[in-house]
Amino acid sequence: MLLAKVVGTVVSTQKDERLQGMKFLVLQRLDINGKLENGYVVAVDAVGAGIGEVVMYASGSSARQTVLTDKRACDAVIMGIVDTWEVDGQVKYNKGG
Repeated sequence: MLLAKVVGTVVSTQKDERLQGMKFLVLQRLDINGKLENGYVVAVDAVGAGIGEVVMYASGSSARQTVLTDKRACDAVIMGIVDTWEVDGQVKYNKGG
């Protein structure tokens, strides 16, 4: 799993019928210290995330392991919304402030 910040949305009116009803979000990866990295990924939202939230996502074959994405053409899925993380006793991110 990887950490990322939700920075945008993707709307696609024409897509494979198995992707109908799915919400697509644009993610920008975060390093272990919470700094934005270069590059973006579009991920299916399986947990109801929103713009500005920090999330955990999986990519590759792992992205097809959720109930929502099982056996669907999906290369990245948001699997959790992050509340906090800490490294070596230091809080790197805290959703509440």
